[in-house]
Amino acid sequence: MQLTLLKCKLHRVCVTQAELDYEGSCAIDEDLMRQAGIREFEQLHIYNLANGERFSTYAIRAEAGSRTISINGAAAHKASPGDRLIICCYAVMDEQEAARFEPTLVYCDAHNQVIRLGHRIPVQAA
Repeated sequence: MQLTLLKCKLHRVCVTQAELDYEGSCAIDEDLMRQAGIREFEQLHIYNLANGERFSTYAIRAEAGSRTISINGAAAHKASPGDRLIICCYAVMDEQEAARFEPTLVYCDAHNQVIRLGHRIPVQAA
């Protein structure tokens, strides 16, 4: 059996720009991509905390150290500068891989600075 699991996420990054006339995609600071393990052109699932929009696109590199998160093309209608996002990638693996796999979780502040890294999400209390 194949399972689809969370591979990595950038948690609460802040949109720095939305470019309607740019070729589609999401530009992400290359340093953030590296820390999360996001590959150029990898499919992204984006969840906008400001307006509830959920959409998919692909990753392109933004200049390292720029802290850029740019939503481009048609997706620019779904996010505005200042919106906080959760950007996720998923991976398909078999049950044996899944049993030992831990996702990479990158938590950011409002300036897209990494504030902590993790591999587990705490159990949600009732």
